Amino acid sequence: MTDTAPLAGSARTRETALLEQRTPQRRTPPPRKGSRLGSVLRGLLRTARPKQWVKNVLVVAAPAAAGQLFTRHALTQLALVFALFTACAAAVYLINDARDAEADRAHTTKRHRPVAAGQVPVPLAHAVGGALAALAPALAAWLVSPVVAALLTAYLGMQLAYCVSLKHVLVVDLVVVTTGFLMRAMIGGLALGIPLSRWFLITTGFGALFMVSAKRYSEAVQMAGKGGATRALLTEYTTGYLRFVWQLAAGVAVLGYCLWALEEGGVSHASVLPWRQLSMVAFILAILRYAVFADRGTAGEPEDVVLHDRALALIALVWLAMYALAVANW
Repeated sequence: MTDTAPLAGSARTRETALLEQRTPQRRTPPPRKGSRLGSVLRGLLRTARPKQWVKNVLVVAAPAAAGQLFTRHALTQLALVFALFTACAAAVYLINDARDAEADRAHTTKRHRPVAAGQVPVPLAHAVGGALAALAPALAAWLVSPVVAALLTAYLGMQLAYCVSLKHVLVVDLVVVTTGFLMRAMIGGLALGIPLSRWFLITTGFGALFMVSAKRYSEAVQMAGKGGATRALLTEYTTGYLRFVWQLAAGVAVLGYCLWALEEGGVSHASVLPWRQLSMVAFILAILRYAVFADRGTAGEPEDVVLHDRALALIALVWLAMYALAVANW
């Protein structure tokens, strides 16, 4: 009995081996060209950061403030400007990710970006980014105006310089990001030939600095006591300094807005209520509410803060309604 069992087992093993040899092995088919192309296109779209496109809605700020938003010409031009600015921003993201691909692969989160993960080849990201950077200003000069083309070119130059070196310079990095927001707010007015008032520029510029510095402050607070930083400069900024910056910027933004609201020159008194003055209350409440998240160290992307806090979103809607009524002198 003991001699027969091993022989039977070895016979079954030989039979199994023969069956495996006769049975054709299934091979995993290589990825089709269509699926590969689709993956690359999806990767390019992800690299262009669609979630960040909401920032480009700021192109309507100047026309809305001037009461020149709802005309066919204005809406057509603003839609075009929005698309061109989005193309410029996408070009910057593509070139930045291609340039930082090696460093991103060593990062716990950024290694999942399409370029760093290999979904989008580095040369392709460079090529698409360069093409968008060249085409957007050229189309702006042809379809809108040379001034808009010049602003887009300045934006591209500034942002690419930021990617290469300026993001490593204290204070200058805050100024560059803030200026990017300010350019978004200016370009709509330039496209329609609307003069940009001093109060508009002051309030928009320092409001943007408030949100940018609040975000940096939140990142610094969350990074405290942890190894590694998502931004190299966060190790050089102190939380005290960043707190000072966002508090200063909030104060100047509020002051600029209040001076606009209290200015009487050229204002019609036919409105039902003093909407300009009343809008100060909603604006200040919005700043104070946003400052709650900044103080907690949870002020991330501005659009995320506004969209995920119902109270802040409601205050923003009330302010927009009052501002619109003030501009329309209703």
